[in-house]
Amino acid sequence: MKDMTIDHALRATWQAVIKMYNEEAKNYGLTMALGFTLLSIDPKKGTPSTALGPKMGMEATSLSRILKNMEERGYIERKPNPKDGRGVLIHLTGLGLQKRKDSKDVVLRFNDVVKEQLSEDDLHGFFKTMETINKLILDKKIYIKTTTN
Repeated sequence: MKDMTIDHALRATWQAVIKMYNEEAKNYGLTMALGFTLLSIDPKKGTPSTALGPKMGMEATSLSRILKNMEERGYIERKPNPKDGRGVLIHLTGLGLQKRKDSKDVVLRFNDVVKEQLSEDDLHGFFKTMETINKLILDKKIYIKTTTN
């Protein structure tokens, strides 16, 4: 354990989570990417297509491929944005709302099972650690450029 780097632990754990979610998502005719997208769309008001990529941390080309797939499956529909004539809002269909609920249930089950295994202090420490890592990255304090003459 002492030889494991922080980034390796993060990456290995995230890969295991992705694999677990994809295996479970198959039971609902989904993938983790589809489920994540469903959860990122506002179920009542819809979500501007231009806001979805940044919200999910995804490139436009990958997102447009997912949205096309979701539209073909009948999970979403695109409607003109009444606040921006050039924009499009992504809305969930009835089927999309059901698939969103399925995705949410899977995520909540994962959270519940993990929380059952951790003390409040451990869970607090985990979130504090993630917050610290994100802040260090956001504040660009990991790789500080130095000037040399």
